[in-house]
Amino acid sequence: MRLAKQWITLTLIFMGTSGLVMAAPPSYQKDIRPILDQKCLACHGCYDAPCQLKLESVDGLDRGASKIPVYNGGREESIPPTRLGTDAQSTAQWREKGFYSVINSAYGMRGSLLFKMLSLGHEYDFPANQKLPNKIQLGVKRENTCPNPEEFDDYADNHPMEGMPLAVTGLTDQEFNTLKQWMQNGAPLEEEPLTLSADEQQQIQQWENLLNRRDNRHALVARWLYEHLYLAHLYFGEEEGPRPAHFFTLERSSTPPGQPLVPVATVRPNDEPAHPFWYRLRPVSGTLVHKTHITFALNPQKLARTRQQFFSGQWQVNTLPGYAYENRANPFITFEAIPAEARYQFMLDNAEYFVRTFIRGPVCRGQIATDVIRDQFWTVFQDPQHDLFITDARYRNQVSPLLGLPGQDESLLEAGAAWFRYSGDRNDYLRIRQQAYAKAEPAGPGWDSIWAGEGHNRNALLTILRNHDNASVRKGLLGDYPLTTWVMDYPLFERTYYQLVVNFNVFGAVSHQAQTRLYFDLIRNGAEQNFLRYLPRELREPVIHHWYQDGGKVRLKISYASIDTEHPTAIPFKTSTPVNEFNANLVKRFAEINARPDPLNRCDSERCARNDVAAWRQQADSNLSKLASRRLGNLPAIRFLPEVTMLRVENEAGEQEIYTLFRNRAHSNVAFMFNEDGRFQPELDTLTLYPGVLASYPNFMFNLTLPELATFVARVEGVEDEEGFTQLVNDYGIRRTHPHFWDYFHALTRYMEQHEPSQAAVLDMNRYQNL
Repeated sequence: MRLAKQWITLTLIFMGTSGLVMAAPPSYQKDIRPILDQKCLACHGCYDAPCQLKLESVDGLDRGASKIPVYNGGREESIPPTRLGTDAQSTAQWREKGFYSVINSAYGMRGSLLFKMLSLGHEYDFPANQKLPNKIQLGVKRENTCPNPEEFDDYADNHPMEGMPLAVTGLTDQEFNTLKQWMQNGAPLEEEPLTLSADEQQQIQQWENLLNRRDNRHALVARWLYEHLYLAHLYFGEEEGPRPAHFFTLERSSTPPGQPLVPVATVRPNDEPAHPFWYRLRPVSGTLVHKTHITFALNPQKLARTRQQFFSGQWQVNTLPGYAYENRANPFITFEAIPAEARYQFMLDNAEYFVRTFIRGPVCRGQIATDVIRDQFWTVFQDPQHDLFITDARYRNQVSPLLGLPGQDESLLEAGAAWFRYSGDRNDYLRIRQQAYAKAEPAGPGWDSIWAGEGHNRNALLTILRNHDNASVRKGLLGDYPLTTWVMDYPLFERTYYQLVVNFNVFGAVSHQAQTRLYFDLIRNGAEQNFLRYLPRELREPVIHHWYQDGGKVRLKISYASIDTEHPTAIPFKTSTPVNEFNANLVKRFAEINARPDPLNRCDSERCARNDVAAWRQQADSNLSKLASRRLGNLPAIRFLPEVTMLRVENEAGEQEIYTLFRNRAHSNVAFMFNEDGRFQPELDTLTLYPGVLASYPNFMFNLTLPELATFVARVEGVEDEEGFTQLVNDYGIRRTHPHFWDYFHALTRYMEQHEPSQAAVLDMNRYQNL
């Protein structure tokens, strides 16, 4: 039957409407790219693309695959980076780096690896919406063998059900035959046509003019801005505006504006270039993937504010700093000439972007960052006028030398000594900080010391939701009151950015990665200590001991500076649960800048729903809110839920609403690099539910009609064991083998295109589970 369908499809392809005219051969941009975007890109993007086969752009397909894994937590030495578009500029150069073609072969189409893999996947149909065989390894821990064309037969013998797309509803016959014909024609590739508007060209020129002025003040600010924006997908428009025509990256180029851009390839953005360079804006080509789509809006208002922030004063730069070890390790010394308030305010203005870079940045899958944080917490920032690093030059000069960051030296022999040196400096800094703030604020910190976004900037309140080895960051205070809330000042904010983004090398050795992780543990502790200053002094010790249970108490004694239990807070407290009381007051006092009021997880009425949405969405809110903020003790189904579940709800008119359901895993502490399973407290796990696509890596999806919601919620509440949960998945779940899997999966992107157009991109399905 399959052969008959293929023959009919091929006949239609080769016959025109008259039956005599041959159809045009498939075009890569028109016919092939949409298939790859629909069925392949959800796995093959970013550094964690299997076998480094990146399919976001034509350049990635042309480059091909490699056997060298980017993520290797055990390598003793760093490896040369293999960043697409940066570390090689031609197919031949990639072949020299060990990449092999997946489309070309000396034996024609049938010898190409892409054809072999797609053919293997097309030979086997999994039973519709049934669980996959357990022997198929899935997830980011899958061991990818990355066969080259000559090794494919052995791969097929050993993995007969693991063709491509892997373990999911595969290509339709029409898609397969279109790809087959394209490969029969030699797999011709075409660059994406790209034409910039006059307005885009004008704004590019304005920003490049700012960044390429040669006086010392502009040169130092340009370097700081580049190191803070090199990861961004820049676009011209407003944050909440329509989807822009193009996105751009900020590059260092060996060629000036007006000439073709030639990127300067350094491992880190603060490594010294080998020759003179210019800052350039380069259009992003190909299809966007959500996990690397970290957006930053540029517009005339932001350009004017940037100029005002950095150049309104009379500060001077006598000599530009270099790129030596100490310059890379300590940005507070490197950029000390730039007013600290300008640097901090720029980061505050765009806080969501910067916090996103911590977790969605160079790591792509970020357990280096995420296993040191709680599963759900809020972040606020110290007001610049209450930050001594900003307001007190003597204090700033005293502590700046103590704010260096480890990890630049990747030698295993040097790692221990470096760690003790930097952790010691950090603890010395905290002791000085405690003393300085006790003197400057004898009555303690009050609400006025928390940045209020100048009354309008919603970056002032953020929620971080961790999902094992990745996390999500959103403006607003989402979820129930968290166990911890971070208060970040400028030294914390900047150190976190440099440690996890600028100075992090995804191709680095185990020593570098370990030092990065260990120092971020200290940064988290610093944010917690800053928060504790706002609580009654007699309750600070019980609170931190609750955060650091079991082995965490050892870390309190040997790794962290002592907390301040002597000096008061200026905030009056009325209860013996100060963390919840602080967070409740945070919600009330900053309601005007809270981007996402949360009536689902913190409902104080009988009907829990948003007020500003259609009636059918309110009905969906009300039904699903019964699951929000529930604990495993009274909702056993939590035990079987993955960490990120998408709920798609459709009304009678075909409109959809998407909810993200997070399982927040409780931990006795998050102070150690290993044995996380041993620190889980599953009986304290909770759920956070909120409308929208709030994660890059869905673990599963339920598809529901509006009339089904009440029954679905009751079924979830009635789950008591794995058998009951499996039946729930059978009735409402979208397994990888569902006939319409891809329609539902990409419905999440379509939802973003409608509700958050500038953020819309293809989600990652490497973590989609086999429930």
